Amino acid sequence: MGILNGKPEEEPLHAGEVFHLWSYLHGTKGFLVNMQIYLNHSGDNDLIAFLEDMQENVVTQEEQQVDALLKETGIRLPPAPPDRPNVELQDIPAGARFHDPEIANLVQKELMVRRILCSYVIGVSIREDIRTMFGDFLAQQDEYELKLLNITKEKGWIVSPPINTK
Repeated sequence: MGILNGKPEEEPLHAGEVFHLWSYLHGTKGFLVNMQIYLNHSGDNDLIAFLEDMQENVVTQEEQQVDALLKETGIRLPPAPPDRPNVELQDIPAGARFHDPEIANLVQKELMVRRILCSYVIGVSIREDIRTMFGDFLAQQDEYELKLLNITKEKGWIVSPPINTK
C-alpha cells in the first residue's frame, strides 16, 4: 500500500493539500483581525453577540485546528496580521465607520467564500482526516450563516433581489 497506509494522520500531505491548508490558515488569520475591526465598529448588541460567538466558536477553532495540522507535518505557518486594539464606537469618525448592515453583509460574504473554499479542500484532499475536518468547518459555517441571515431579517438589514410576480 506504500505511503497510503490506512492511517490518514500518518500519510504525507500532497502539494495541493499543503497549499490549500496554508492558504486557508492565512485567510483565517486575516478574518480574525477583520472580526476585531467589525466588533469595534458594531453598535448592535445582537450582532456583537453573534460576532463574538462566531469568532470564539468557529474562526478561532478553525485556526487552531489547521495550525496544529500544519505544525505536525512540519509546514511553515503563514504570518498573522497584528491584532487591532479595542476602541469605543463613538471614537470612530462617522465617515470612517462600518455600519451594522454593512458588517453583516461583509461577514455573510466571508462565510460564503469560506464555505466554497471548504468544499474545494474536501474535493482535492485524499486524506480522510482533512476531508472530515473541512466537512465540519463547512457545517459550522452554514449554521452561522443561517444565524446571520435570521439577524439581518429581524433587523430589516437584508436587501432582497426584485421579486418576480409574473
